[in-house]
Amino acid sequence: MGPGLAVTGAIAFVSIHLSRVGWLQSNGISALTLAIVLGMVVGNTVYPRISASADAGVSLSKAQLLRLGIVLYGLRLTFQDIGDVGWAGVAIDAAMLASTFVLACVLGTRVFGLDRKTAMLIGTGSSICGAAAVMAAAPVVRARGEQVMVAVATVVVFGTLAMFLYPFLYRLNAQFQWIAMSPRAYGVLAGSTIHEVAQVVAAGRAVSEQAANTAVIAKMVRVMMLAPFLIALSAWLSRPTWHAAASGRVEQRDATQQRGGLVVPWFAVLFVAVTGLNSLALLPPPVVSQVLEIDGALLAMAMAGLGLSTHLSAVRKAGIKPLALAALLFAWLTCGGLAINAGLTTLLH
Repeated sequence: MGPGLAVTGAIAFVSIHLSRVGWLQSNGISALTLAIVLGMVVGNTVYPRISASADAGVSLSKAQLLRLGIVLYGLRLTFQDIGDVGWAGVAIDAAMLASTFVLACVLGTRVFGLDRKTAMLIGTGSSICGAAAVMAAAPVVRARGEQVMVAVATVVVFGTLAMFLYPFLYRLNAQFQWIAMSPRAYGVLAGSTIHEVAQVVAAGRAVSEQAANTAVIAKMVRVMMLAPFLIALSAWLSRPTWHAAASGRVEQRDATQQRGGLVVPWFAVLFVAVTGLNSLALLPPPVVSQVLEIDGALLAMAMAGLGLSTHLSAVRKAGIKPLALAALLFAWLTCGGLAINAGLTTLLH
């Protein structure tokens, strides 16, 4: 187990330090994205030579360390964040999450012919918080490594595109005055529709500090929805009809599955508990800061583990269809998100 943890730890260390480089930081390229890319490079070159001794540690990184990382992620959030964006902001986030995920499931399976797990992972990453959400949903849907990697790749591509496109469109709109949009409204739009937290920060700062602050709060409220989403997803997947649809017959593994028993993703419940603890402000800020650094390292190790265990041949085999689905979801997030933001803001104010 030691060699595998050493490899993922080394990749995480390099990724975290590279992410602090000025150009990468200003363009919203996070340590998680770098860890995936570096993991894939190593995984498809030198790693196969040591995989026999390292696989156990790599598996630990992308499973148990991931869950612990998601739990500690709750220290980035507080329930007070909800008050900062108001009920309109919460409603916008919820509407975008639900509509994007449903679109992904329907279009992915019925239009593009993707397997349901890949479609759900792409939908999860697009609708909540990018690669971290994909990784959190992977154990719930029992996805394979290549399915997770394909979903993460789509998040990286279109989240990066959004990061540059949104500020450009904002300035274009300010010049031609097509619609009324304040920096705060732009921030809520960016936070409720752009994939990754780092990408939201970059897109907000490209407009103004006010836009960035609002965007981050709106995004964090959206991230907070990850836990109830995972619990609801687990409940949905536990239905007997899911097993029938997934395999063409009702799986007869055990009595619990036959009854459609719910498998609770406990790390999601603990994520909410940690968020609640952070909301009480009981922990000293230096302690929180240190734990968040550890959390960043754990998540980077999980991403590195994913990259190491992903073969490029499996990603190529997935073809253009996942990207096409993600492109349609991106169009919905941009255009549909603008409509939902405007409609719900008017309705709830």
